[in-house]
Amino acid sequence: MVDLHTHSTASDGTLSPQQLVTYAAERNLSAIALTDHDTVAGVDEAVEAGRRLGLQVIPGIELEVEYPRGVFHMLGLGLKRFGTEGRRMLLRLQEFRTERNLRIVAAARKAGIPLEYHEVTELAGDGLVGRPHFARLLVRKHVVQNEQDAFNRYLADGQRLYAKRERLSPSACIRLIHDAGGTAVLAHPRTLLLSWTKLEQRLREWKELGLDGVEAYHANAPLELAQRFEAIAEKLGLLVTAGSDFHGPERPDRRLGYASGGISIPDAFAEPFLQGAKLAGSQQ
Repeated sequence: MVDLHTHSTASDGTLSPQQLVTYAAERNLSAIALTDHDTVAGVDEAVEAGRRLGLQVIPGIELEVEYPRGVFHMLGLGLKRFGTEGRRMLLRLQEFRTERNLRIVAAARKAGIPLEYHEVTELAGDGLVGRPHFARLLVRKHVVQNEQDAFNRYLADGQRLYAKRERLSPSACIRLIHDAGGTAVLAHPRTLLLSWTKLEQRLREWKELGLDGVEAYHANAPLELAQRFEAIAEKLGLLVTAGSDFHGPERPDRRLGYASGGISIPDAFAEPFLQGAKLAGSQQ
């Protein structure tokens, strides 16, 4: 059993990279990809923990892509080393995050919610700050009952504290991933909110830009949909991957090692990436 889409405290997960790998080893997974948002800061720690525990860690990343409708995320799997341009683009992505986060803080103050940015960064620790950290802080301050309530009432698109973050184009994200020797994979295609005809059309366009694969099997896609995503990917000659999008054990709908329909993810999905080694330079 493997999982090609996981998150740690380096972004918005609740387990540190080492804890994530330990958690995976305890559940008898043979490999995981660490795909934190906009950063590879946790990869070295995860790879080292994997070596100690006999679990293969595939260096990865998850990027949010500029797109007019729905949510477009892209996974980079099997990363090796970023070049100068790739490092510059990563730093710019992190600047985009900081700019957005400061706008959320300003919106909170305007709404009369006592929130300071240092409180959010302290909650995130060494990881990048994301909206889930704001949600956790709103729970701690008793503004909302739970994190989902925080998104529904304040942080989701169109709500009072929502602030749009600048993102890279599909071609730029693909270039960034390829710059590090990685495989560019469309994550959870269901969130694009496209018809089947439009999805196939877009996949053809993105393949021309260099897209390598599709995450057909994801925890938010019922098995029937996942199989249809797989069929389209195979028709277009794209690699098929699978992942839970695990953020921590608190979410029973995203169990490590399980994807569409609650099925376990077979080892075969990780085989294209198992030659990966340590990603040189944590933030680079």
